[in-house]
Amino acid sequence: MAESFFALPAADRKEALAVAASKSGRPIHILEKDVWVVWILSALFRSPFAQYLIFKGGTSLSKVYRAIDRFSEDIDVTHDIRSIAPDLVKDAGPDALPASRSQAAKWRGLIEERLAKWLNDEVLPYIQSCLEEEKLAAKLRIEKGESIYIEYEAQVSGYDYVGPYVKIEFGGRSTGEPTINVSVSCDAAEYLSDVTFPRTDVRVMRVERTAWEKMTAIHVFCLQGNIKDQLARHWSDTVRLDAAGHIETAINARDIAQRVADHKSIFFIEKDAQGNRIDYFSAINGGLVLVPQGDVLKLLEADYGKMVEGRLFLRDPEPFKLVVERCADIQRRANAIGAAANR
Repeated sequence: MAESFFALPAADRKEALAVAASKSGRPIHILEKDVWVVWILSALFRSPFAQYLIFKGGTSLSKVYRAIDRFSEDIDVTHDIRSIAPDLVKDAGPDALPASRSQAAKWRGLIEERLAKWLNDEVLPYIQSCLEEEKLAAKLRIEKGESIYIEYEAQVSGYDYVGPYVKIEFGGRSTGEPTINVSVSCDAAEYLSDVTFPRTDVRVMRVERTAWEKMTAIHVFCLQGNIKDQLARHWSDTVRLDAAGHIETAINARDIAQRVADHKSIFFIEKDAQGNRIDYFSAINGGLVLVPQGDVLKLLEADYGKMVEGRLFLRDPEPFKLVVERCADIQRRANAIGAAANR
């Protein structure tokens, strides 16, 4: 009979991961962190508040859609705004958007307060109880009222670019729709039939919306000229989404593009390098920018190099130059469709 991974003695867990690493060719510490990612998803989506959660972001692209070929370490979760702020959205329409900028500012403040309180009063104690129930060694902390860090006791070495912790970043300003329901499992599971790994069913944001959220995020980074560490993943993910056919579907999904622009224009107000407000509607209607210029491009290349060195990719990564060329092609195609739709 198969044994549960977390019920194994520490030495046996390490040996199991080593076997999976040998068979898969993947770094052992990445496989260990992946187990924790799925365990946390399992805890969240069997919780009393699971019905209000939507899994999204890069990790969903990796774990659910298998659309990207890199390890994504953080968990992005939306708490449906209709649950966290039912009093605010009762007359706000299907996408639960405020009617004005002044109303949006009020909503942002109230939602931030409620989200922080919910994390502290409900989510943190709940995850702690799950850890204690399974006798797992990990420490919890909340950061900025919107993220929970689970710092686990690593059984293996090799952590550098990827640390022995999982960050869950929560949002509460969206419905998260459209969504689908799917199952998620650990990457090591297929290599070890005699060990039972965590698995779970999740409600996940549809890939077309995640694609537009990534592309509009890149648009902002390019216009701001501000490339920080660990941002190169967005460019890499977009190229892989395109290779899987998801970008073509997304750029033709005008309703979803409009939803993203509507939402970000209210809740994610950003300014460009000259101090001008960034126009998300321009991004979806022919003005999308996916390729930074000059020194900013060099910073992005350096960050991409760190991803390669950290062995986050599941196969040999594409040269950075090719990533940029493909992003330029996506930009051209998206702008052609966006401009035509806006005529």
